[in-house]
Amino acid sequence: MTSSSATKPRVLLTNDDGPPGHESPYIYGLYRHLTQDLGWDVRVVIPSSQKSWIGKAYHIKDIITGRYYYPRDPDGEGEISETSRPLKDGEVGEWVLLDGTPATCANIGLHNLYHGDIDLLISGPNLGRNSSAAFALSSGTIGAALSSALSKIRSIAISYGTVHHPTPLNYYDPAHRLGARIIKHLWDNWDQDQGGLRQGEVDLYNINIPMIEGLLGDPGLPICWTRIWRNSYGRLFKAHKERDPAAKKTISAAGPDSPDEDPKGTRTGIVDQQTTPKDVGGLVFKFAPDMTDLISPSSVPVGTDGWAIRKGWVSVTPMRATFAEPIDWNVESEEEIEKTKVWKMKL
Repeated sequence: MTSSSATKPRVLLTNDDGPPGHESPYIYGLYRHLTQDLGWDVRVVIPSSQKSWIGKAYHIKDIITGRYYYPRDPDGEGEISETSRPLKDGEVGEWVLLDGTPATCANIGLHNLYHGDIDLLISGPNLGRNSSAAFALSSGTIGAALSSALSKIRSIAISYGTVHHPTPLNYYDPAHRLGARIIKHLWDNWDQDQGGLRQGEVDLYNINIPMIEGLLGDPGLPICWTRIWRNSYGRLFKAHKERDPAAKKTISAAGPDSPDEDPKGTRTGIVDQQTTPKDVGGLVFKFAPDMTDLISPSSVPVGTDGWAIRKGWVSVTPMRATFAEPIDWNVESEEEIEKTKVWKMKL
């Protein structure tokens, strides 16, 4: 790793799980560790409601409105105000809630609310893993980090992989401490990438911390540099009968890792996997993914993020804010392009 400035960064913190609460249990704890343990200046701009599985989407026809949020100890729940106001006793800061996607929060935070004042964007910690291509390409957490990286801001996505349902509360603080240490190390030792958007640096990092008992021990969980596991998914939705009351109960907005979801129920659904609209009498569907091969695959390539999580290790993956090209796709000269890349089709 190459060393960079060890000065304290000005941070924009966002997520895709929304304000602190039942389905967003982690952001306040990490915020307190970043501000108290590291002494960093942290601004917070987050979606006003749960926005998981939305990727790097922008709602370009919507008018984005926002409110101010004033979190308190011990859990970050607080008061919402239509206008900015002085802090009351016990409030630890002024956050911004936007009626938009995580990527929207990142861009508005960087360019409208704190323009020129942010050195590092942190997105998360997500409720649930964001390891492997199938999760990463759907993740609002990574989507916000990609949005920031495309604005040439150093960016980190961090996720806490759910292993036990529910996750024991005594795992939270060790995960926050570990996450903060990893984030600080990355900031102090940001690596180089000759294809990076920002002065030849890595565009963003993706961190996955498994929420397991090893967090409580000494020396803690191993940390491993990884690459993304290129996996795939199949059915994400089920057909349902029209006007069937059961069809109204959809999966939690936090996704399959929500504390409200039965992990077995969201991973299987074999009985009606082949059900068609004709079988149930209408075009009615609900999000009900079969997660078996994503959560409990028969095999995972060694050295990937999914492999590290399976071993109970922390995964740290350097990423580029781009779609990946085939390995041998890049060429160096116009002459080579004319020889190898220009199509020659017979009419």
